[in-house]
Amino acid sequence: MVASETYAEFLREQLAPLGRVTLRPMFGKTGMFCDGVMLGVVTENTLYFRVDDENREAFREAEAFPPLNYAKKGQIIDLAFWRVPERLFDEPDELIAWARAALAAAHRVAAKRPAPKQHKASKQRQRS
Repeated sequence: MVASETYAEFLREQLAPLGRVTLRPMFGKTGMFCDGVMLGVVTENTLYFRVDDENREAFREAEAFPPLNYAKKGQIIDLAFWRVPERLFDEPDELIAWARAALAAAHRVAAKRPAPKQHKASKQRQRS
């Protein structure tokens, strides 16, 4: 379920110190982006932040909740997004610290992705 407009606006306000935060529907959920990089996902008005090996220890508290997941061919696939503890919404500085750690993880993930393939016509124009 995508984020409600009220919840989306609340998140944009809370995370404004990060930069330009946008939310958009994706696969029945809502992707959260900061300056074009996906740092979180919202489903059923619950926020999940991107986690990787470098911020996993800082997010240890979030392990108390199941990670964001989906079912595929009868198996549950865990995604690299962990639920943000509700208490952080009462601790704005700590919420921003977690969001910055999630954004750093999102940048690391984006840097590891191969560059998108170009069409032959685009390659030929670049050579000219």
